[in-house]
Amino acid sequence: MEEFNLHLTGDIHAITAANNLIAAAIDTRIFHESTQPDDALFNRLVPKNKAGKRPFSEIQKRRLERLGFHGIEDGDGLSSEQKVKFARLNIDPDTITFNRVMDTNDRYLRGIEIGLGKTEKGKTRKTEFMITVGSELMAILALANDLADLRQRISKISIGSDTNGNSVTVDDLGVTGAAAVLMKDTIKPNLMQTVEGTPVFVHAGPFANIAHGASSILADKIALKLVGPEGFVVTEAGFGADIGMEKFFNIKCRYSGLTPHVVVLVATVRALKMHGGGPSVTAGAPLAKEYLTPNVDLLRAGCDSNLRKQIENALKFNVPVVVCVNKFASDSPEELELVKSKANEFGATGVISNHWALGGKGAEDLAKAVVEVSEKKKSDFKFLYPLEETINKKIETIAKEIYGADGIELSELAQKKIDLYTRNGFDKLPICMAKTQLSLSHDPNLKGAPTGFTLPVRDVRVSAGAGFIFPLCGDITTMPGLNTRPCFYDIDIDPETLLIEGLF
Repeated sequence: MEEFNLHLTGDIHAITAANNLIAAAIDTRIFHESTQPDDALFNRLVPKNKAGKRPFSEIQKRRLERLGFHGIEDGDGLSSEQKVKFARLNIDPDTITFNRVMDTNDRYLRGIEIGLGKTEKGKTRKTEFMITVGSELMAILALANDLADLRQRISKISIGSDTNGNSVTVDDLGVTGAAAVLMKDTIKPNLMQTVEGTPVFVHAGPFANIAHGASSILADKIALKLVGPEGFVVTEAGFGADIGMEKFFNIKCRYSGLTPHVVVLVATVRALKMHGGGPSVTAGAPLAKEYLTPNVDLLRAGCDSNLRKQIENALKFNVPVVVCVNKFASDSPEELELVKSKANEFGATGVISNHWALGGKGAEDLAKAVVEVSEKKKSDFKFLYPLEETINKKIETIAKEIYGADGIELSELAQKKIDLYTRNGFDKLPICMAKTQLSLSHDPNLKGAPTGFTLPVRDVRVSAGAGFIFPLCGDITTMPGLNTRPCFYDIDIDPETLLIEGLF
């Protein structure tokens, strides 16, 4: 358990290293282009070998091909104008969207200024850190089909634009191969087991608020091979069906070619009470009495709003739905039966599951229901939107159909980014909405199934390598922060036994 929650196989560290190598390459290239004349820059990028030739590396040859300079093997075979075009990326610092990452919650890295050292000659710029699991490389790992696909996706990452508005990629920077080498072992899914000995793959962790929040395509495909044509694979779709499930269908299913037979929506009495109008829950604070004692009225209100809407959303994809009522000790039998009956009323199959207390034995009814529904109610999967629609239209479709909004409101920056991405050919990518998981809307204070609101989109970014556009809605942050009393107060290690305590 300790290894699982700490370093495991080091995949996150490898992604962090690869990501920050790319980030360093960006600022280094800007620095050298700004401090060197054309000839010196080109000669350093393509140095002479012992034979007096200026050979290009393989990644430099790819850049030559993209520029239309075909069949040139020696740098001295380029004209002066071609040398300048090859050597200068002319990155516009104001357009850079590829940020440094780390796997520690640190709110003070949400906005920083870099390049303040004397040796950087005043080449400063404002930027930010993201959490590693929110990085594009993490999303790429989850969506790659093999190492070749991983490397190809890394090469496509758009780090920003040049001064003419053209996309600049990781391949243009020349760092694709090095980043792929750092991530070479991450491509291998991690085979683990549950406390009951059930095999489980743990592979990739794209943050569901920012990325698509699903385990890897590779792990799913290997698992399907292992269980055979009659077996069942349960795969994750991120928290919040309005976020994780929607992204799973519209992004992951497009790239994997796989479609599920059944959606399992996990519901709890406590969460539905909150959506029914119960008091807000503060991390670390004791639960209010409404969540520890029976309150059928609050629960019914939550079912009639939030549960109903989540089931409706799942059914929009033409996949049958099983609602797993996750039983806790504080839930009354009447409350559990109410959620089950409401699930059935709204077109799903409700099942009470007691795996929280009994493990696998407590989930037998749930497993049987999944098997039965998959056999009796055939899936006829469909996407929510076609990729051919405009970026604006795809965002609006998700806002209206999944969140219940009346429409969207794009900031001036968001619309400017959409126009830029459309010009650069990214408009046919699926959408990956970045928003709060605490509400169907962008506002964590709006519970239940809010209507009559407009979804604000303050920024739009592209993950060209992962293969999606991600709009930032409301006040969503890409770098979490520590709360007043973080869990590190309780974590320690016995130096004699090496036993770790306080992780849970």
